[in-house]
Amino acid sequence: MAEEGSIFAPVRGNLAGVIALTVLSAAGSVIPFIAIVELARTLLPSMDGAPVDAGRIWAIVAVAVIALIVSFGAAFLSGLVGHFADATLQHSLRRRIVGHLQRLPLGWFDQRSSGAARKLVENDVVALHQLVAHSIQDVLTAIMVPLISLAYLFIVNWRMALAALVPLVLIFLLYPLLMRGADEKYQQYDAATHALSNATVEFVQGITVVKRFGQTGRSHRRYRDATAEYSKFVGEWTRETAVLFTIIELLASPIVVLAWLLTAAMWLVASGGAAPVDVLPGILLGLGLTAPLMKLGASGQFLRTAGKARQSLAAFFALPPTAQPDVPQTPKVHSVGFRDASFSYDGEHRVLHEVTLSCAPGTVTALVGTSGSGKSTLAKLVPRFYDVDAGAVEIGGVDVRQIASGKLYQQVGFVFQDVQLLRASLRDNIRLTRPDATDAEVENAARAAQIHERILRFDRGYDAVIGDDANLSGGEAQRVTIARALLADAPVLVLDEATAFADPDSEAAIQQALSTLAADRTVLVIAHRLHTIVAADQILVLDGGRIIERGTHPELVASGGRFAKMWADYQANHARSLPEGTGA
Repeated sequence: MAEEGSIFAPVRGNLAGVIALTVLSAAGSVIPFIAIVELARTLLPSMDGAPVDAGRIWAIVAVAVIALIVSFGAAFLSGLVGHFADATLQHSLRRRIVGHLQRLPLGWFDQRSSGAARKLVENDVVALHQLVAHSIQDVLTAIMVPLISLAYLFIVNWRMALAALVPLVLIFLLYPLLMRGADEKYQQYDAATHALSNATVEFVQGITVVKRFGQTGRSHRRYRDATAEYSKFVGEWTRETAVLFTIIELLASPIVVLAWLLTAAMWLVASGGAAPVDVLPGILLGLGLTAPLMKLGASGQFLRTAGKARQSLAAFFALPPTAQPDVPQTPKVHSVGFRDASFSYDGEHRVLHEVTLSCAPGTVTALVGTSGSGKSTLAKLVPRFYDVDAGAVEIGGVDVRQIASGKLYQQVGFVFQDVQLLRASLRDNIRLTRPDATDAEVENAARAAQIHERILRFDRGYDAVIGDDANLSGGEAQRVTIARALLADAPVLVLDEATAFADPDSEAAIQQALSTLAADRTVLVIAHRLHTIVAADQILVLDGGRIIERGTHPELVASGGRFAKMWADYQANHARSLPEGTGA
């Protein structure tokens, strides 16, 4: 709860001002109606010959005019302050989110798509707009206007006050029936909306392929199914709530409320319970009791979305950042070591079990194993995507947890299959790891990564923007990330073999770029295509989170163990001559 409260800390004073101005506006909006009643109570007796109190009439008119001006002015200022508060809050939250993102472990990003960060920075922050800029006013108005009106009515004519309460009581009794099972329905609604959104994006992104290859029927199927499911759900929910919703709408409608109040007023007058002038307040003010509540009900979906966004942001800010050392250390050499390292994602089911290994400076260590053996997890412990539960991961004999994050990323570079490029120029994408790099250094890195010639074929060359005037294949995008790693010039390199899904033409260029990148560095490579690691200094075979074999390629093949079988199967499935000298 404290974390949720801190979300609004930067605008707490503004929100207090919004509350005060809204209360003033609500009170001012009721006073003109009370003034009309008081004018009638003053003027109607004069029709029977009684003298008119002109001073009282002008005083009432003056109060009504002043109240109207104050009400409009307070409402305007409330909206203005609310929107300024909203702008301040959005700016503050975005800065805070970005700052917290910078401190989170890289594993948080590894487990989520870029859409998760975008949802926080964009969707969740924007969802609070309704809460800050509008909902406070709506809620307070919906509460204050009926309270002030009813208080006045009970003072002047308690019978009409009770009559005015009848529609409100009926609405409050029926609304819980209307909202029965709403939590489950809203979850289903969110799921249906999410499925429809994903299907729509998939369809739009693939429409070029659809037109080119004529697979319209098949490609449309998911979109059609999602649309049908969404329409079916909304239709069923609408039919289930239609009767009660219609009844509530009728009870709150001005015509029905007026008819009820007129009936009650005529009965009171006819029975001698009140004079005609005494029922006027109930008719005028009673009409204004239900409208604010219905406006509040109409914004319920916005309020629910804002509430979920607040919970999402609070949960995000509660995530623990990467722990930083009190006394940072800097490794003097660039060996990599694992000492009895164990790790689990959930704290219960271990993925790695007491792994011990050593990678000498300037050597290539390859990790092989079946899917789920733990090789990717092991490699990602070096740049602290995650921290070990037991044991240690070291660079130059220094525990990576004792190296400041900024210094660690200067020591460790990594290139994974999941290519991440920004919607920025190719030059800025390569320069991402070294913003101060010169244009010549950027081009040299691109040449070494075998992507320079491709970049020059764009009309704007290195200034071409990814996604606008620069569209790259998967292999080309991978070479841009390799150029980025070359420019960073980190002495330790972690590679998730970038050619695993590359086409033959791209594979040769990527392999040449990787050979350049790996030169004179301590390399830990996750190998999928075994012919790329025949010259590795050591090969580690993982199974179930444990190293079950280690050695050079000739040694492991000669031993006839797990790797030898993997190599035989690989040769049978990929009959080709092995490229000479490939080591990374």
